[in-house]
Order: sequence, then C-alpha cells, then structure tokens
Amino acid sequence: MRTRRSVRHPASALAALLVAAALALTGCSAGDDAAGGSSSAADRGADDKGVSGEAAPGGTGSGAKAAAPPKLAASHIIRTASLTVQVKDVPKALDQARTGVENAGGYVGNETTTRDSEGHERTRVVLRVPAEKYDGVLAELEGSGKLLDRSAKAEDVTDQVVDVESRIKTQRASVARIRELMDQAGKLGDVVTLEGELSTRQADLEALLARQKSLKDRTSLATITLSLSETPVKKAAEDGDPGFVDALAGGWNAFVTMLRWLAVAIGALLPFAAVAALIVLLWLRVVRPRLPRRPAPVSATTALGPLPTARPAPESTHQRHPGEGD
Repeated sequence: MRTRRSVRHPASALAALLVAAALALTGCSAGDDAAGGSSSAADRGADDKGVSGEAAPGGTGSGAKAAAPPKLAASHIIRTASLTVQVKDVPKALDQARTGVENAGGYVGNETTTRDSEGHERTRVVLRVPAEKYDGVLAELEGSGKLLDRSAKAEDVTDQVVDVESRIKTQRASVARIRELMDQAGKLGDVVTLEGELSTRQADLEALLARQKSLKDRTSLATITLSLSETPVKKAAEDGDPGFVDALAGGWNAFVTMLRWLAVAIGALLPFAAVAALIVLLWLRVVRPRLPRRPAPVSATTALGPLPTARPAPESTHQRHPGEGD
C-alpha cells in the first residue's frame, strides 16, 4: 500500500506543476494581448482624433477635405497697358474714358493734347484704375473706337514686397533698441554717438517705408496709357525695290529741295548785293564827278598836219661816219 501511494504522489505533483505553468503562460499572453489591444486602440483613437481635428474646419470630416492644400500667399503684380484708339471725336471719347475710370474708383493722371495742321486732335492721357477693375476698364477703352495698337505687361513683385516688409520690421526693432540705449546712456559722448546712429537708422527706415508705399501704389492701381487720335497712325512703308515712279518722285523732291535752298541762298545774299549796288551808284553819281581831272596833252599842229612827237635818242653809241673827226 505504501508503495502505490509513493508512486501516485510524484505523478500528481508533476501534473499540478504542468497545469500551473500552462495557466501562467496563458495569463501572460492574455495580458500582453490586452495591453497591445489597448495601445492600438489608443493609437487609433489618436489618429481618428487627428483626422477629425483636421476635418473639423471643413464641417464634413471627409478625407478629401483633410488633404486640401494650404492657401497660397496673395501675389503682388504691377499691371501696365498702352492703347492707341482711333475715334471720330477726341474730346467726347476722352470724357467717356474719364467717366469710366472715375466710376471704377480710379483717376486721370497726366494729359497731353495736340492739334495737327489740318485741325485733327490727338490726346495722350495716363489713367490709374484699381487692379481688380483693370480688365473691365481696358476692355471698355478698347471698344471706344478702332483699336490701332495695344500692349500690356504684368510684373510680379511679391518677392520685393515681402523683402521690404521684413527689412522694415528689422529696422523698426533696431531703432527701438537704439532708443532704449539712449535712455540708459549716462555719458554725453555715448548720447551723441547714439543720436547719430539713430538718425542713420531712421533715414533707412523712411527710405524703406517710401519704397513700400510706392510698391503698394503700383500694385493696387494699374496704369493705362491711352492715346486717342482722329486720324490713323501712319505706318512705315513696306520695304521693296524702287520703280520708275519712285525714282521720278525722288528726283522731283531733290529738284524742289535744290530750288528751295537756292532761294534761301539768294535771299541771304540780297541785303549784301543791295548795299554793294548802293555803294557803286554813289561812287558813279556823287564821288567820281567831283574828283579833279588831269589835262590832256596838247599836240603841235601845222598846215601839213600834226608834227610827229620827238622820240628820245637811244642811249647806245652811234657809229661814226667817214670824214667825222675824232
């Protein structure tokens, strides 16, 4: 009996140990699964919260709204245009253009009006219109008559605007630091040095503010240069080989030009010729008759006629004749 009991006790103890080990392993795996499940649930909750937080401003919580791209910064563009329009009545067309620009919130700048030899007017005016009304005003001006010429330009100055704004912010902070140092300075030399530095930095700040104002004016208001004419603009003649008519016209123009220059030269010489003629007339009519006259030589005359005038003997020695003494 004792032998059987001694054999049964080790077997039962071994079985109990195996069951306890199995239970321990099962409990550990369950604990790990629970922890993992809780962590994954927490991660999913955080992800869901993030997605819902991004989609909340959209109002629908959809994935498409959550993935929407960020808004781009507003661009700053300088717009300029030039128009040449032929109209029947320049003053009337100018009044219409001025009215349209003022209704759009703009104003009229420089204006120049000329008139040719035939009485036709030509006006050149600079118009400033808000950038948002630029296209509409431009189309209205183009339709006011026959469009002869059009050019437009757009320049993006966003980088310049951003750079100027950043430099203004930095310069203002620098000016504020200099003023704080002036308040803390106790020596007169330090105050004088800081005042000079403050003046320099304030001048730089004012220059930046002026540039910012100019950029704002040029980007907020577009510039349109409008030329109104009652006659068509003369176009350059097309290049080509000259013909007989062209040569004849060129020769006639050269001949007329030569006659014109000759007339100009004669007109320039007439005063001198008149003075010279007057001097000659005075000499012949007034001065010359009053001059003493030389007497004419009187020749001796005889019944046979005038005597021959004696001729002087030649200076050379004459030959001796036979019989003459020495």
